[in-house]
Amino acid sequence: MTSNAYDVTIIGGGIVGVATAMALIQSHPGLKLVVLEAEDHLAAHQTGHNSGVIHSGLYYRPGSLKARNCVEGRQAMYRFCAEQDIRAENTGKVVVATRPEELPALEELERRGLANGLEGIRRLAPEQIREHEPHAAGIAGLFVPQTGIVDYRAVTDRFGQIVQAGGGEIRTGARVMAFHRLGNEFILVAPCGEVACRGLINCAGLQSDRVARLCGVEPGLQIMPFRGEYYEIKPDREYLVKNLIYPVPDTRYPFLGAHFTRMAGGGVEAGPNAVIAFKREGYAWTDLSLRDVAQYLTYSGFWRMGLRYWRMGFGEIYRSWSKRAFVAALQRLVPEIQVADVRRSGAGVRAQALGPDGALIDDFVIREADHMIHVLNAPSPAATASISIGRQIAEMAEKSMMD
Repeated sequence: MTSNAYDVTIIGGGIVGVATAMALIQSHPGLKLVVLEAEDHLAAHQTGHNSGVIHSGLYYRPGSLKARNCVEGRQAMYRFCAEQDIRAENTGKVVVATRPEELPALEELERRGLANGLEGIRRLAPEQIREHEPHAAGIAGLFVPQTGIVDYRAVTDRFGQIVQAGGGEIRTGARVMAFHRLGNEFILVAPCGEVACRGLINCAGLQSDRVARLCGVEPGLQIMPFRGEYYEIKPDREYLVKNLIYPVPDTRYPFLGAHFTRMAGGGVEAGPNAVIAFKREGYAWTDLSLRDVAQYLTYSGFWRMGLRYWRMGFGEIYRSWSKRAFVAALQRLVPEIQVADVRRSGAGVRAQALGPDGALIDDFVIREADHMIHVLNAPSPAATASISIGRQIAEMAEKSMMD
């Protein structure tokens, strides 16, 4: 190992990458570690564009990586924010069934929540829904007390400060462009120069499959970017939502449906939908990457996904173009909301792994290779679970990179 080589390099400065760096620095003082972030600041993509919800663990299949990490990570997130004086509100949320056919799915959510150790979940009759959310309407609901809100950009920045205080480095504007091996070391080429290391962790989010291939690892999937577009409720109508109101999700898809979220920084957000972006970092319809689109069109999983989910896809596109259609979906939860009450807000892009069979991969996917770890699918609730995921990846790194 050359004298200027790092013990570990982490590609990606989103919340999972920086949480992993923090876990490694805390468990191995003196570790030579660097985080390489392609953009000019941390939390530039998924982390900085999500709705800021601290998820409870209600939705996820018991025993899955999502379920385990969300429950542990939620508890760790609340503790971390309290210790670091970061504002995190434990607001609770209401999940609302609006049609009889949703009742079995609501019962399944309750079962999963209890199996995942959530205490205090309560089934709600219509009048009890209104005790929590006076303007919501439904035939049944669930109150989930563990859910909350936080600013994940602030959390990521604090993770980064802890990494740097422990001797780790964070380099921004450091997009990895090439990779090769030199003896028992990896050499990464970035605008800041060559970076040598003997252990590599890929937390590149929207680019994670490409980074894996760059490193000689076939991920067996492709990242498909789904843009989620949000509306915000105008200030004089924010009283319609006290905290968080969610629909019963369609279990066929790994998306939760349009919902209402009171934001940590103030205001109320409504959304998102889920439409395929024409660019991996495509936050608007006009954002286009011919490379990205060509990669979709030449991937068998894309066409199989289209055959499987075309009805859902056209519905999401329609709601993207039609404000009235978007608001109609919101009115199922809060009938008083009107088209004039909302205005377009920001958007986020979800890095969703797509299998060659056209299946939208639901659980986290973390794969190991020779002195490498590749985080290939870490959508929501990855931000909630970031401390837990970071610790898990750090433990994997200890076994595979530090022997």
